[in-house]
Amino acid sequence: MRLTFLGAAHEVTGSCYLVETDRVKFLVDCGMFQGGRIAERRNRMPFHFAPRDIAFVLLTHAHIDHSGLLPKLVAEGFKGQVYTTAATADLIGVLLPDSAHIQEAEAERAQRHQHTRRREDTQPVYTTQQALACLEQIAPQQYDAELSPHPAVRCTFREAGHILGSAIIEVWLEENAKRTKLVFSGDLGQPGRPILRDPAIIEEADLLLVESTYGDRLHKDMESTVEELVHAVNDTLHRKKGNVIIPSFAVGRTQELLYLFNELTRQGRFHNLNIYVDSPMATEATRITMRHMELFDEEAIDLEAWRAKHGDQINLNFTASALESMALNEIRSGSVIISASGMCDAGRIKHHLRHNLGRRENTILITGFQAQGSLGRRLVDGAKTVRIFGEEIPVRAEIYTIGGLSAHADQAALLHWLRQFRRVPRHTFVVHGETSASETLKGHIEKMGWAASLPMLGEVFKN
Repeated sequence: MRLTFLGAAHEVTGSCYLVETDRVKFLVDCGMFQGGRIAERRNRMPFHFAPRDIAFVLLTHAHIDHSGLLPKLVAEGFKGQVYTTAATADLIGVLLPDSAHIQEAEAERAQRHQHTRRREDTQPVYTTQQALACLEQIAPQQYDAELSPHPAVRCTFREAGHILGSAIIEVWLEENAKRTKLVFSGDLGQPGRPILRDPAIIEEADLLLVESTYGDRLHKDMESTVEELVHAVNDTLHRKKGNVIIPSFAVGRTQELLYLFNELTRQGRFHNLNIYVDSPMATEATRITMRHMELFDEEAIDLEAWRAKHGDQINLNFTASALESMALNEIRSGSVIISASGMCDAGRIKHHLRHNLGRRENTILITGFQAQGSLGRRLVDGAKTVRIFGEEIPVRAEIYTIGGLSAHADQAALLHWLRQFRRVPRHTFVVHGETSASETLKGHIEKMGWAASLPMLGEVFKN
């Protein structure tokens, strides 16, 4: 068995792992790289394998850094099925065409300034038509049910608690009368967070791949996080008389924010909020979320019952058209605008930042991880000006970072999850983290007496 690390090695994007035995080749995830032009060029590079040779794909969840190159894979010859949970199948039905649409729009804009860009940089990685064609090969699965996509492979999807439909994947391989169990953590959620159930406990593995996004730090507790959110919103709306602009991942973070705004309204912490969700993808993702209430925790089910009776206590608007989105830029105060993308690199959020960053009374509320090279990361790191649509924009608005809302497990939660294994894996690969985070988590894992390593991009492990 050969395991090749084709992404999320010493970085948090581009998750993709190639598994090869003498009988089958398959992928776990096929994600986009994110974070500036270098990432864009990496997405255009040829795959490190022949797509036609891949028998199937196992997909942990819908986020683009895990699913975003599936249309390219299909367009270049992959004929197999993509196995994933039913909720993830619903979500990528929205995410992948939206990703293609954004690429096409960015390509059209780049072509108007082609003298400053290489020709290959002005083409989308894939088209909307190719994204839609890819969806024909999605095969939805239920949590905890055993699947055999090949005679030599069995697998099961377990709850990961990261976003709706996210999964830990257990894989059993048969090769030369030898059985090997691999576990892919995917992205693990923080226990006790709103809406979703906690990550499932896994008790044994021969080889384990564990994410490490926050492997070097702890999140603030939920009580402190809520206090920060309440202060940032109320201070901006009532004292400074400005707007709150929230770059938000359309899947997961937007729904969690809406949960919190409803819950805090129920508690009397917010009153008569004017909230605009300005992302067609986030709107559809919210609808899909409500269709999968069987995946909610008890608190979320209870809050939804309250919201059904008291929904008039929040003025919640989902914008649809581009004209409705543009009209939000005329609002000078009193509104909360939630828009994608979460790292500020594409979509409608760039327009809202362009119109709101230069005003001191406004707040830009960062609630999710910002990858190196992204516009969101530059804001978090204290940039005085940023370039948006070719224009230098001064950063005068307050940049307020709330780290406790992360959908990723922090160091303590990751270690707690690992300690539930009753049989120590023969080897643990620390992936999906920037080098410092991965190194720190690796050190803690080794202190547990486990063998661990940080694979490099393109590294091959032979079992």
